[in-house]
Amino acid sequence: MTSHATLIVAAIVPTMESMAAIASGTASTPIAAMVGTPMFAAQGASNLLALFGHLLLLSLLAVGGALAVVPDVRRVMVTNMDLLTDAQFNASVAIAQAAPGPNVLFVAALGYQAAGFAGAAVALFGILLPSSTLAYIVARWGHAHREWRAVQAFKAGMAPIVVALIFSTGWTVASQVFDWRSLLLAAAVALLAWRTRIHVVVLVVAGGAVGALGWV
Repeated sequence: MTSHATLIVAAIVPTMESMAAIASGTASTPIAAMVGTPMFAAQGASNLLALFGHLLLLSLLAVGGALAVVPDVRRVMVTNMDLLTDAQFNASVAIAQAAPGPNVLFVAALGYQAAGFAGAAVALFGILLPSSTLAYIVARWGHAHREWRAVQAFKAGMAPIVVALIFSTGWTVASQVFDWRSLLLAAAVALLAWRTRIHVVVLVVAGGAVGALGWV
């Protein structure tokens, strides 16, 4: 949350222009360039299927929410498959997190940035299907056996892992704009979120205002 607050304003304009280019048929990413062409039926569909498979697996590692796998999603979409640039990836995550709705919306934004509505549907369905199904089953079982020592130990052991995964997500996004001013803003927002009851939306908007003024 602290890292995307510093990114939001600087990210909105280029990302919305990129998304508009996809919607109008202008090529902006490898898959988006092929949507609506004969080549898309082969190579584009194959890339979407590969992305779907990767997200299916990553969804099972999303302990603590989809944000926990942002570093791995970046590795797949930016480094391995070359579907997005670092700037597109970070901007999509920042905008999706600032928008109303669940955290998992960033996956749809990434998919849309890569391949329009088809990419958004593939990405969102891929990240939701296994994890939602598994969470439903495990939640019912865990609630029924919540008094078991093993279940309580599992919950206690998962807490630090969730913290570490969320921290790695913040580091992945912040590393693209990391300087002393961004560090100071992140520390200030983290302190306010921890020690006060200020709503996170207020902090996000404040981060955007700081970015708009050119202070970070």
